[in-house]
Amino acid sequence: MSRMRRTDDGDELLARLGSLTAQARERAEVQRSRVELALALQRGMLPRDLPAAPGFRLAVQYAPACHGLNVGGDWYDAFAMPDGRIGLSIGDVQGHNIEATAFMGQVRVGLRALASVTGEPGELLARTNELLVSLGSDLFATCIFMRLDPATGVLESARAGHIPCVWATADGKSGVAEDEGGPPLGVQEGMDYPVTRYRLTKGGVFVLLTDGVVEGPTLSVEEGLEQVVRLAGTAAVAGMEADSLAAAVIKRAERVGHEDDAAVLVVSHDRLAGPERPRVRP
Repeated sequence: MSRMRRTDDGDELLARLGSLTAQARERAEVQRSRVELALALQRGMLPRDLPAAPGFRLAVQYAPACHGLNVGGDWYDAFAMPDGRIGLSIGDVQGHNIEATAFMGQVRVGLRALASVTGEPGELLARTNELLVSLGSDLFATCIFMRLDPATGVLESARAGHIPCVWATADGKSGVAEDEGGPPLGVQEGMDYPVTRYRLTKGGVFVLLTDGVVEGPTLSVEEGLEQVVRLAGTAAVAGMEADSLAAAVIKRAERVGHEDDAAVLVVSHDRLAGPERPRVRP
């Protein structure tokens, strides 16, 4: 009797283990499908082509979060505006799931749509903020939007809670942009976003990025930005191509140790003369 009971108990245990294994496999498959769907959404929402302008070069690099089940909402964008200028944006949605990816798409599409109404970066971010608040989502996004005038090399920039960009000139000057900025998008209505103007000169570069490039468990944002400043400064002096600089910056993300998306957008200018510092006050 006791031997039969032990056999029955063993069979029951094996059956339970088999059932738990099947359930775990099913959950893992569902999660894997969600990650694949989110990655496909990310790829599909990012621009396939970048606008071109004489004397300017645009380059991008993007590395989606593929650690475990993390899928973030970083994005970059560049497009021609109705007045002939070029709109540039980069940003990061709070959260690491398919909802964050979908919200990222709403932000990016909203910026593009509203840019046909107003190209002024501060007003554009303010209107996008109102749109996102009206949607009633629990998510929010940080963002930088820049408007580049190819005729003058002037960049007008507004920042919504995002890390600042990095600049460098061919004569060896470099630094972190010092614009004031405003709060993230989608948190509170009625927010203002100050605009700061810069000028790209011959050989100069601007590097827009997300925090997955510069922040990690053992690296602060300030330290990470300083490393990109040194990299951009060296690249500008050496005349490195925008594509090569973007690739070098995104390579840093592999060493940061942050399980997050990483996006880089580089703007370089090789036409306007003069090695002036790129900051221009209104």
